[in-house]
Amino acid sequence: MVLLDDRDRLLLFSAVNPDGGCRWFTVGGGVKAGETDEQAAHRELREETGLAEAVIGPLVWRGRPWTTVRNGTSYEIRQHYFLARVSSFDVDVSGFEPLERSATSGHRWWTAEELAMTTDVLRPTGLPELLRDLLTKGPPGTPIVVDG
Repeated sequence: MVLLDDRDRLLLFSAVNPDGGCRWFTVGGGVKAGETDEQAAHRELREETGLAEAVIGPLVWRGRPWTTVRNGTSYEIRQHYFLARVSSFDVDVSGFEPLERSATSGHRWWTAEELAMTTDVLRPTGLPELLRDLLTKGPPGTPIVVDG
């Protein structure tokens, strides 16, 4: 999810890479059986930020599908990045699931300028440019395909 506050800052979570570097990624997670993508976005937003009420806007980016293996099980990842605008708030991660709690090292609100200056890994690829375009041009007519 592309979660933007009223100061045009993007919320990202971090994880430590095996090489010791840091990568940053948007709010989100898996779709549970019987859920639509939009329902999953609401649930993940609540679990990962504590925000129970938010209007989920248009689908702005769509991730190129990729595969990962966790605990011997292969998963195909199909990311859907919905836009949501909210007032600034303090993030509450108490709803994290155990895997999220163990894999996530932090979170912060980023400006487009800060994203453009960081040397950390950002997901999706090209995030500074994607965010700059979203802020200046608005949501695209059809979702943009992004990597990772």
